[in-house]
Amino acid sequence: MPNDDRACYPIIYVRGYAMTRGEIDLTTADPFCGFNLGSTTYRATPDKEKAAKKFVFESPVVRLGSDFGYEDVYEDGLDVMDAEWSASIPMKSIVIYRYYDTASNILGTGKTPDIKTFATGLGTLILRVRDLVVKDPANGISSKDFRCYLVAHSMGGLVCRAFLQNKKLGSAEARACVAKVFTYATPHNGVDMAGMNAPSWLSVDDLDNFNRKKMSEYLDLKAIFAKTERVDWLPEAVFPSSRFFCMIGTNRADYEVAMGVSRTFAGHGSDGLVRIENASVWGVDAKGVTSSPSATAYAYRSHSGFFGIVNSEESYQNLVRFLFGDLRVDMWLDVEAVSLPKDVQEEADKGRKVGGLYQFELLASPRGKRWYLTRRMAEEDSVACRNHADLTDASSAAPKSIYLSTIFLGTRWKVDETNDSLAYSLTLGVRVPDYEVEKVFWPDKHYEGAYLFRDSVVIEMTHPEVAGAGWKVTYKWQGGAVVAPKPASQRRLDDGRVEVKVPFGSDAAPGIKGSLRFIAARWNV
Repeated sequence: MPNDDRACYPIIYVRGYAMTRGEIDLTTADPFCGFNLGSTTYRATPDKEKAAKKFVFESPVVRLGSDFGYEDVYEDGLDVMDAEWSASIPMKSIVIYRYYDTASNILGTGKTPDIKTFATGLGTLILRVRDLVVKDPANGISSKDFRCYLVAHSMGGLVCRAFLQNKKLGSAEARACVAKVFTYATPHNGVDMAGMNAPSWLSVDDLDNFNRKKMSEYLDLKAIFAKTERVDWLPEAVFPSSRFFCMIGTNRADYEVAMGVSRTFAGHGSDGLVRIENASVWGVDAKGVTSSPSATAYAYRSHSGFFGIVNSEESYQNLVRFLFGDLRVDMWLDVEAVSLPKDVQEEADKGRKVGGLYQFELLASPRGKRWYLTRRMAEEDSVACRNHADLTDASSAAPKSIYLSTIFLGTRWKVDETNDSLAYSLTLGVRVPDYEVEKVFWPDKHYEGAYLFRDSVVIEMTHPEVAGAGWKVTYKWQGGAVVAPKPASQRRLDDGRVEVKVPFGSDAAPGIKGSLRFIAARWNV
């Protein structure tokens, strides 16, 4: 792996929610608050009866050390917030925000401060880390140029957002130091159980931290919440959504907290605690209008535990590519047309109302690896969905463009040194809807689990510095006849990014036709 120290700023880890006093004490007793946990297994399928596969992941702390030279900052039993600490720290430091210490029976008062206090303390820690990094001339950085990364699990992501979004919680000086934010399984739009949001009156064990009304206050989103009743908004003027990454878990079955009660009430379409639809953020402009999604990826991992999202290779690879990669690719799907089965179309021609839910699956993986950078499957409830009216009714407000995921690539991860391109494989599947006529299931010629479209395409991208003149992008669908890679149509956008389109589907009935649209940009330049 190339020794490229570009963009290697200090990483501050902000752990997730600890419910009980015992969990808070266990957190206090753990030097890395869970960031040091690894794993030796992963689920190959959602079927728990099939044994997990062996796959050793040493932990984020160990891998950041072995792969990039990061190190922790504990020394002589002290951490950087202790009054006795005076030494400088290296640029490539992993710092743990130990915000539960004061709440523990071990080191604190046994009383848990509110989330606003945690957010304010994060700003204090950031400035402390800045001063200790700047203190060492070998780091070659000034206070003005210092930057850091926030990496957070679960409620830790809300602590980060409260600090960034609420001007009363910390200083603008500290917020200006944050370069990027990466969250694992954060309930950005609160926690829902049995279809209900955590009530504001449920203050026991601080569960009201996940109530949307309370969140709108500490996230400073009351005005937007009053209009939308959602709090997964990130004001672009406060922090750019382009520098925010949300890693989303989709495996509820392996979340064992409370003997499985949590996963039962969180339901399908969750990681066992956080519902998939609540685990990402969207940028909004000054008028409160949605601008763009944060970078988002999906992994078949649970909220925590042996098969947890933090201690997984998939999440680690997304983390380091987001922090240190060379190329960002936002993946969208544009639907141009859908066609119905002949007998269903005949009913539609008679003026009868036709319905159906289209499910869009996605698998994306880099060359030569055994894992996916993002994984969205129907059986795991993580697909993107549109109903028939969304895609066919011109008056429908639902967009025909569907955001799928974002991946980051880099030359440091190349496995083929003879090829200058950055390549990945993408499998796209569109499930056949359960067609309905006047809300009644239409069974004729229906085959459960069938696809309107399913194929894999290999995308190879060579950026202008290597290609010599503009981006060079080729694609090759793997199904059908063996053909040479084709050049993809591309258009340069005003902001310097390039838009690449790859057509898929056909006019066959039933069927779907459209384009995969990739928005590519250099990263960390």
